[in-house]
Amino acid sequence: MFPFSLRNKMSDAPDLPTTPPPTTPVHPLDALTGGAFSAATSGERASRIRDWLASQPTPGQLQDVFKELSGRDKGAARAVRERLDEMRRAKNQEATAAEWAEKAHALLAAPKLNIADAMAWQRDAAKAGAPLSREPLAELKTQLAERIKVIEDLQHRVQVQREAAVLLAQRIEVLSTKPWQDAHAAQDALLTDVQHWQEQAQALAGDASWPSVEARFPPLLDTSKAQLLVVWEAFQAAIGQAAAAAADAQAPLPAVPMWAEALRAARGEAPAAAPAAQRPSKPRVAPELAAQSAARVTDALSKLEEETAQGHGKASAGAATALRAVLKQHGRHIDTALEQRVHTALVAAGELEGWQRWSADQVREDLVAKAQALLQRPEGQALGGRKMQESLRHLREQWKQADQGGAPNHGLWKKFDEACNEAHKVVEAWLEKVRTDAAEHRAQRLALIAELQAWGEQNAANTDWKSVLRGLQQFGARWRDGGHVGEKLLTELQPQWKRSMDAAAAPFEAAQAASLEQRHAMIEEAVALGAAPMLRVDAVKALQLRWQTEAQTVPLERRQEQKLWDAFRKPIDDAFNRKTAERERGAGQASAHDKAVLEAAKALDAANASGDAQRIRAAMSALEAALRGQAAHAATQAPAQKLVQEPGQAGGDAPSPSEPSSQEAAESQGAAADENPPAKPSAPPPPPRPVVAVRGDDRPGMKKDVPAAPGRGARPGERRDGRPADGRRDGGGSGRFGDRPAYEDRGPRLGDAAFRAQREALEHAQAALRKLAAQAHGEALSQLLSAWEKRDADMVPPAQEFGRSVTGAVRNAWTQALAAAPQTGGKVSSADLLLRLEIAAEVPTPAEHLSDRRMMQLQLLTRRNEAAPAQTWAQDVAQLLAQPSEPAAARRLQNVLKALMRG
Repeated sequence: MFPFSLRNKMSDAPDLPTTPPPTTPVHPLDALTGGAFSAATSGERASRIRDWLASQPTPGQLQDVFKELSGRDKGAARAVRERLDEMRRAKNQEATAAEWAEKAHALLAAPKLNIADAMAWQRDAAKAGAPLSREPLAELKTQLAERIKVIEDLQHRVQVQREAAVLLAQRIEVLSTKPWQDAHAAQDALLTDVQHWQEQAQALAGDASWPSVEARFPPLLDTSKAQLLVVWEAFQAAIGQAAAAAADAQAPLPAVPMWAEALRAARGEAPAAAPAAQRPSKPRVAPELAAQSAARVTDALSKLEEETAQGHGKASAGAATALRAVLKQHGRHIDTALEQRVHTALVAAGELEGWQRWSADQVREDLVAKAQALLQRPEGQALGGRKMQESLRHLREQWKQADQGGAPNHGLWKKFDEACNEAHKVVEAWLEKVRTDAAEHRAQRLALIAELQAWGEQNAANTDWKSVLRGLQQFGARWRDGGHVGEKLLTELQPQWKRSMDAAAAPFEAAQAASLEQRHAMIEEAVALGAAPMLRVDAVKALQLRWQTEAQTVPLERRQEQKLWDAFRKPIDDAFNRKTAERERGAGQASAHDKAVLEAAKALDAANASGDAQRIRAAMSALEAALRGQAAHAATQAPAQKLVQEPGQAGGDAPSPSEPSSQEAAESQGAAADENPPAKPSAPPPPPRPVVAVRGDDRPGMKKDVPAAPGRGARPGERRDGRPADGRRDGGGSGRFGDRPAYEDRGPRLGDAAFRAQREALEHAQAALRKLAAQAHGEALSQLLSAWEKRDADMVPPAQEFGRSVTGAVRNAWTQALAAAPQTGGKVSSADLLLRLEIAAEVPTPAEHLSDRRMMQLQLLTRRNEAAPAQTWAQDVAQLLAQPSEPAAARRLQNVLKALMRG
């Protein structure tokens, strides 16, 4: 510890001079932006920039701040960039708004406004991106809408006036069927109504928007006015004449039949005679004038009938108007038949015109519904840009066809156009994306062309042609996957790509050309080697090695390379084939044994074709006998060999029952024993009994009642097999395996044709036997299931038909189970038995029983001393057969037995 005095002395020491921190120069725009450039963190800088933007800086200040700030902090500069973009968009929208405002003023100032032009202005302005929701376009849009509404209202009022004129005429016509006193009383009211109708019609014609009404409405109003005035004047004249006739008996009667009869009855006169039923004949006219009038009316009538038959609404209306004009001039000179025909045609044309107008409106309503449904599709089923564009184009074409068939409907057109414009936004977004993608793909393809050119210059001296080809293929794949571009752009880029690819592939193509020359030269060498009288195998191998080296060095197109290889190997293969044919001809004709084997193989093929198992086995035995005949013939010519065995060795070397012994070996041993009799004849030891079962350790010497094998207890220096220590054998043999019988002489080998024929015949015979065995096995299972279903033990097939897995005892147990009455309440249920059998056979279990199978497998794991299902499947089948049969259980049992009896 230091003393306090020392600490105090140190505290009195003078302080060291401190260096002031360096001052950072202030940015010129820092004061303008409220300290944004001197802010310590990015978040503080962004906050100060937002505060500064709230003060509405000028565009020049915004541009200067963005230029300085974009290199320092992109996050803070984003707000400035967005403000600049917003101002730029506002400026563009102002220019667009001024342009479309001028067009709207021109439409409003025109004396005649077309409704279609006004609606097209709104549609085109929306497509151009004009701000229709802001002034002045919002007000102009409202003015145009009001102007359109006024025009449509005028057109509607014209139709109302037309109907009112018809109703007034009907009222006057109805009064003509009542007493003239009632008509005279209603005359003042009718006069007031007619004058009011005329005033309304005059007001319509004097409206400022009347010139903008469609051209078909003014004639309708004029026609209705003329017809109404004609009917009203006739009515006034008739009512005045009736009043005068009532006052003066000498006055003429009115033309109205009912009023004339009433006045005649009031005067006490007799009623007038009924007019003749026949129509008065027309006055005679000159034949030339009648023929000329009939010809003109017939021409106009034929045209009307043709247009009506084809269903042309507008054309039929024009033809009907033309026919009426002709009738005004020549209608008095035509006969009655032609007049009736003209009347029928005019009625049909009127019906067609009305039907066309109604059907056109139905089609338009359907098109409006389709256009509105384009954006109302279910989620996940929205149309893409191209599909939407095609749908809109198709809908507009259908609308044009509907307009051709009848009068236009502006209300439906407005709805249809609004729906199409709304759906066209999807197309515009898609087109923008397509343009953006095309620009990106163009840049990518240009970059790929530049990369290919650089790669070609870099690998101009590369001789690893495989890597060069791999690189060219990769460039080609990248070009194909470079994205979609338009036809015009592809036409511009494709020549550049081809030139770059040709320049990069020029060294490789030159190497391919040189390789082709070398390969053609090697083909000529191969032809020369193949045509030589003596085939030089070493030269052929060297030539093939050269070909492989060249093929691995310079790759070619697969078809071309395969074609060259075929041309190269053909003369060599022909030479080897000639050599093989000569060798086979030199070998001579086939031997007698080969002929016998061939005949036996042909007989076996015929037996295979017959499908008879017994005949196939007999033919196989005959073929094996033919093969053994070769060895027997060779054994008669071979020298006899001594096979002398000691008694102990004979007992020890006797073949066990488990090892197969051939008949030829036994015959050869007997012959050797006859030629070389042993010194001490002894009886051959009896063959050992077959071992049925062995429990415990069965090695020689380990059982008390069986003595150990001789030679096991030899002393050091002696051999355990009982032979002397010097290794000599009593039989005089030498070598390690001298105690074994000598290999029998197999004689001359079979020819290639005979060997192949006997091998193929045996393989086919074994396959046929397996197929026949499988068929017999399936029939046996079917018979067993039928016996279970019918509870008939006699229908169970013999045990041999089931195979090795089913013994006689197992079959007896099954027949006993079938012979007894079916047991329904056994110890183990049929479901458990089937599960045990499926576990034993390892076959699938139906899905509804999988949980039961897993439970049983868990239970079997806990039963350690119980036999496994694979060991007790025969008893389980017997218990299952003792229970009633069911179709599902029978199918499961059949699958189990197929698997169990297959082994």
